[in-house]
Amino acid sequence: MDYQLSLIIGFIALISVLLSPQAKGANAFFRGESKDGQQPGLLILTFSQVTTWIFARSLMNAAILGFYYGIWGTLAYAAYYLSFLTGARIIDHLRFEQGYDSIQSFLGDRFGQWGTRCYNLVIGVRLVSEVFANLLVIGILFGAAGSGAYTLAVLGLALITLVYSMMGGLHASLRTDLFQMFVFLGVLALLLVMALSSGHLNTEALMFKAFDISEPGPVLLLVAFLQVWSYPMHDPVMMDRGFLADRETTRKSFLHAGWISVLCIITFGALGVMAGAHAVTGENMNQALTRLLGEWPMLMFSAALVISAMSTLDSTLSSSSKLIVVDMKMTQATVFNGRMAMAVFMLLGVLCVFWGNKDLFSAVAVSGTASMYLTPVIFFSLWGNNTNIPVWSYLVSFILAVGGAVLYFTESSGYSALLGDVHKYTKLLWISLTVLIAGCAAFWVGDKLNQPKSKSVTAE
Repeated sequence: MDYQLSLIIGFIALISVLLSPQAKGANAFFRGESKDGQQPGLLILTFSQVTTWIFARSLMNAAILGFYYGIWGTLAYAAYYLSFLTGARIIDHLRFEQGYDSIQSFLGDRFGQWGTRCYNLVIGVRLVSEVFANLLVIGILFGAAGSGAYTLAVLGLALITLVYSMMGGLHASLRTDLFQMFVFLGVLALLLVMALSSGHLNTEALMFKAFDISEPGPVLLLVAFLQVWSYPMHDPVMMDRGFLADRETTRKSFLHAGWISVLCIITFGALGVMAGAHAVTGENMNQALTRLLGEWPMLMFSAALVISAMSTLDSTLSSSSKLIVVDMKMTQATVFNGRMAMAVFMLLGVLCVFWGNKDLFSAVAVSGTASMYLTPVIFFSLWGNNTNIPVWSYLVSFILAVGGAVLYFTESSGYSALLGDVHKYTKLLWISLTVLIAGCAAFWVGDKLNQPKSKSVTAE
């Protein structure tokens, strides 16, 4: 199957290169403008939102969570895609109601240099983790970690994606996203038909795990509902697409991307649920699916992961270059400098594949927990339009969230056991609750202490 999958990768890569026009200027490379300066339409923007968020890591996570925790695990992961709804509201307030042209300009206005420094650190780590996680999934498809096939797959996809991403930047990413989304939907539809026709995907299989609020699936669902408020704001790929079109097109693209993404994630995750329901002792998810569906459907399964990985990687690289060159202003805003930034982020991602953590969900949970420092920012400063919040409140929220993310990483990886021997998702729930409540408390206290003192009027 490896050579067949390699042919699929080659075909997708060739079409992506042909669809990637050479960027002639900074606006095309960093802001996605066409050569005549027009904004992307609703279809392109919606599909670009969907395909860049339904990445290989997400598909694999949704299926694996379904395999181990039933439909509740898949629904928990799908709940993260409600971020499109909160993201739409964030963009509408930020851009169209308050007139900011980026997240950094808003945070810099409210919290000064600390506002942008903390934010850039969090999203920089997220962008590297996106590159790492998607390359990791592709490597796993071809062989065991460290094998020759694994290494070649990672390096090959990294090089292919980097080449066509460097050609056209964000404009090329939008064009290839549209093509890749159509191919992905076709592959997903084929997979669903094959699964249904096999007779193994039915109501009984989907409900093989009963709902129990103390089980990992429902617990993770609660975590998603806590993190979904801040998750979109720390995702530069989603946020960057909120600044490309007019208000109505932007709003509709977020809303349509939300329901389409949820359906796609649940559909793909249902394959993992089916595998879990019918797995025999000692089987992993891929082995169970291969036995239930056969080799060709599993080729389609792998192809869906490859397509989504490529789509996410080119968008991640585009956002990485914009972060370094445009938002952080670390160098002159030229196409060459944008391409160099892409190369650096791809290199960091590759290094993480070979020397980083191999737990796919850890990257989601860690970045999601770190992003929770933004929840009080959204509640108080953005939606509440409160300008009285002091910088120390912002820093307290940041330190709490990053500390919570580090604690979850050490607990889930077995480096510490400070929270006892409960399941790692239960630990994540308590960490998330603590970060959310304490962060909002810091903002509330800061607001009260920073209120302008009323002047007493004495009658003469």
